[in-house]
Amino acid sequence: SEERYRTLYENNPLMCFTTDAEGTVLYVNQLGAEQLGYTAEQLSGKSVFNVFYEDDKKTVSEQLSMCLQDPTHVARWELRKVHKDGRILWVRESARVIHDIDGSKAILIACEDITERKRAEQALQKALSEISQLKDQLQAENIYLKEEIKSEQDHGEIVGNSKAIKAVLHRAEKVAKTDSTILITGETGTGKELLARLIHNLSRRNNKTLVKVNCAAIPSALIESELFGREKGAYTGALTKQIGRFELANGSTIFLDEIGELSMELQAKLLKVLQDGEFERLGSPKTINVDVRVVAATNKDLAKAVSEGRFREDLYYRLNVFPIHVPPLRERMNDIPNLVWKFVKEFSDKMGKRIETIPKKTMDALLSYYWPGNVRELKNVIERAMILAQDNMLRVELPKTETLKNIKTMTMQESEKTHILQVLQMTGWRIRGKSGAAEVLGLKPSTLESKMSKLGIVRNK
Repeated sequence: SEERYRTLYENNPLMCFTTDAEGTVLYVNQLGAEQLGYTAEQLSGKSVFNVFYEDDKKTVSEQLSMCLQDPTHVARWELRKVHKDGRILWVRESARVIHDIDGSKAILIACEDITERKRAEQALQKALSEISQLKDQLQAENIYLKEEIKSEQDHGEIVGNSKAIKAVLHRAEKVAKTDSTILITGETGTGKELLARLIHNLSRRNNKTLVKVNCAAIPSALIESELFGREKGAYTGALTKQIGRFELANGSTIFLDEIGELSMELQAKLLKVLQDGEFERLGSPKTINVDVRVVAATNKDLAKAVSEGRFREDLYYRLNVFPIHVPPLRERMNDIPNLVWKFVKEFSDKMGKRIETIPKKTMDALLSYYWPGNVRELKNVIERAMILAQDNMLRVELPKTETLKNIKTMTMQESEKTHILQVLQMTGWRIRGKSGAAEVLGLKPSTLESKMSKLGIVRNK
């Protein structure tokens, strides 16, 4: 029986170890010793734990203890063993209690080398991890690309790569997702309405129509009913009930252009809407509650109007929560070529004309013109040129100098002072830090402070 046992033991295709209750190796077959780089004599009488990887010894000890406590228990595990030369081998093992030849308790451990399988699994896991990382990277890049494309598309009709217009777009994107009131300032023709539309399109309210009101275009006698609505018979000629623009804009955005043209009486009513979100229709005592985001615009200096008593101070501060100043075209001249080609394409599609070239002389003339009417004037000039175009070359006729006699001209120093003042008002006179006046103007804070001192710019207390 002992001879048959030894024959089976030695010829087993698995590595076999027999240990006593303390883990001392009693027997090991030739395969078990050779796989680890030893002879059977070198392992016999030594602790079986010597050939296990350090981090796995505790698990082996716990499993062998369970076998000794319950003779029917068969322990199974996948752990690491250490070859004599230091290489790590992965093995799948099973262990159970047996009785040695002398009748004492012993533990038989049978092992199968699964190193190649583990390496394959680890290689596969590494490959899957790399694929997952690549997938995450591609997904992040895809999201970024979508955001870039969305950003380009969302900017709609606003064209330009100048630092000045990029600063405006950056501020617009930051505030668009909120419900904060915005005051857009800038000269006539700079694109204040386009910016208001962009803000609305980027907002959470973009599923509803942007409601626009030009406060200067509606007669003063009708502006109140236009904004807040009226009941039938509210005044002579009011033959029907009318819903006002604020009620129409409930859940959306209302754009109040030329806000500086409102009368003091209407300014008070507008303030109530901004403060409480409620108003009454003309001819009705019933209060109407609305949820409206207000974007106002003006080409006037409202702060000056406040100091002169022509605009309510409390309304000004309600509107000026987040100011955005749109720079005039002369402060973003490098955007002119892109704007010109945009307008050329727009009018080409409408007029069925094809323009392929714009002479350098023409473009230079466009770049050297002062553009008092800003982007709107540029568009009108290109439209005239497109109407007169006889071939595929665009020739532009700029307004004569005589037509500009009534336009107030400023020295470079005056223009610089005006621009710096506008930016300081826009940033609340904050010079340093992110989105401060120095950053918006592209200057070092110390340089801006030096310019302010030289130009005599001092904040009024």
